[in-house]
Amino acid sequence: MKNILLCTDGSSFAENVYKYGAWFANQFHAHINVLFVTDIRSQKVASTGNLSGSIGLGASENLLNELVNLEHEKAKLNNQRARLILQNAAATLKAEGIEYFKLTNKTGFLVDCFHEFAENSDLIVLGKRGEAADFASGHLGANIDRIIRSSSKPCLVTPREFKPIERILVAYDGSLSGKKILQFLENSPVFQSLEIHLLTVAKSNSDQTAIVTLNEAQEWLYTVGFEPVFSLLEGEPEQAIAQYVQENNINLLMMGAYGHSRIRNLIIGSTTTQIIRSSNIPVLVFR
Repeated sequence: MKNILLCTDGSSFAENVYKYGAWFANQFHAHINVLFVTDIRSQKVASTGNLSGSIGLGASENLLNELVNLEHEKAKLNNQRARLILQNAAATLKAEGIEYFKLTNKTGFLVDCFHEFAENSDLIVLGKRGEAADFASGHLGANIDRIIRSSSKPCLVTPREFKPIERILVAYDGSLSGKKILQFLENSPVFQSLEIHLLTVAKSNSDQTAIVTLNEAQEWLYTVGFEPVFSLLEGEPEQAIAQYVQENNINLLMMGAYGHSRIRNLIIGSTTTQIIRSSNIPVLVFR
């Protein structure tokens, strides 16, 4: 891992985007780029249309001039806000021991600007919720789902509270994204000093497919020098994973994303989305 992209909006969740990003950067000696995208809609003012016939030509011109001046003032305020947000990011990163990083401000939409920067990044870090966090506390941020679905890079979704990472849970189902997690651990010996748990959830404890899946993961991790705690639990993934996280004081969850079809997700929801929404620890999602 060489490059980490931190996406910020300056919300209450942003502070821990920086802290978790710094944790990974310190572990992997990676470079950090902090991206703040000024929403282009925040710089637009309502159009007057053609009001000359209803309020008079002179009044219409005066109103148009006022709107143009207002748009300029809004642009100045947005630039100042972006500067303050990035200054705060810089202060937090320095406090976390990060000396070298890049601060980037773009104007547009995050989902559009994102791929330009994600292409050269090995990890994407973003807050679980954004500016409306206090008003929509039971929901994910508007961009989270779209970014995770469209990104080929691992995405770390961070909670409001930061806790040092000491115990990691891998939710493993034998899928391609699950095997990417095992490969990630194999290529990341820094995690060998941490306590690793690997959990498979099945409808039954006697499910032979689940048992074989867990044994394969166990052999893989033993081969590359890990000695995780392995568990097979019966039940629904969301409830079983949440219970395991709480009972074992897990600090980071790694899991694959969106195992079912997009159509099915639209109808019944995705286990991945449900877990991220309800989790109070960071979730590292692989696709």
